[in-house]
Amino acid sequence: MKIYINGKFYEKEDAKISVFDHGLLYGDGVFEGIRAYNRLVFKLKEHIVRLYESAHTIMLKIPMSREQMIKATVATLKVNHLSDAYIRLVVTRGEGDLGLDPRKCNGHATVIIIADKVKLYPEKLYNDGLAIVTVATVRNLPEALNPQIKSLNYLNNILAKIEAINFGCEEAIMLDALGYIAEATGDNIFIVKKGELYTPPQCMGTLRGITRDSVLEIASKNRIPAHEHVMTRHELYNADECFLTGTAAEIIPVVKVDGRAIGTGKPGTLTRSLISKFRALTKKTGVRY
Repeated sequence: MKIYINGKFYEKEDAKISVFDHGLLYGDGVFEGIRAYNRLVFKLKEHIVRLYESAHTIMLKIPMSREQMIKATVATLKVNHLSDAYIRLVVTRGEGDLGLDPRKCNGHATVIIIADKVKLYPEKLYNDGLAIVTVATVRNLPEALNPQIKSLNYLNNILAKIEAINFGCEEAIMLDALGYIAEATGDNIFIVKKGELYTPPQCMGTLRGITRDSVLEIASKNRIPAHEHVMTRHELYNADECFLTGTAAEIIPVVKVDGRAIGTGKPGTLTRSLISKFRALTKKTGVRY
């Protein structure tokens, strides 16, 4: 495996950054996770836009244009001879001192691109569905850390993930400070009720996921009513269907929440249809390389 760091490729064992890099010391940086399917990078431009918007908000200057970032991403896939891959773009504040002040960094952001295989969940769970649990760790307040910033500081999500693991579950539901459903630790959430889709609005402590938006686009094209709507656990428990969306997870059914079966306790018809349509979309949408 070859890793891209600041314009050069390094073997995995030689890919290193400074221990004084503020991405390591403070999580001061941004990232994107992207998928490639059969030499087609899905929604690459949309991911690049989100990366640069996150960086702009935290006043982190990326030392290359969006077009150069796209070319570097494609080059990383090619040098690793990957036709199907998960790509991680990471941009950190760069090397600094042991203080918080970003002005003390050297002014040169660190850009890292990793391309590798990924399988977040076994295929069995896509067929049978996930059992998930609501955890006590509350999603960060939007006023404290805007969820649209896809930053390197994921401790909030990791703590929730640890709780899920301790409950014997693969994934967790995180609530916002008002008790409404926000999102899972790494995915957005949808429910189906009477043939209509519902998902929490992005202002409620949720990242505007690119897979989430793809599902909404599919729904619109297929005349499936879809709503961005605040959601309680009562609504979730009594949904006909439920599923999670994310770049790594794609679309995965949820069949049990907090010990309560969702609908029939099996992946629903609309969920299966959306999975099929999404997988078809990944075969024809994106940047060819």
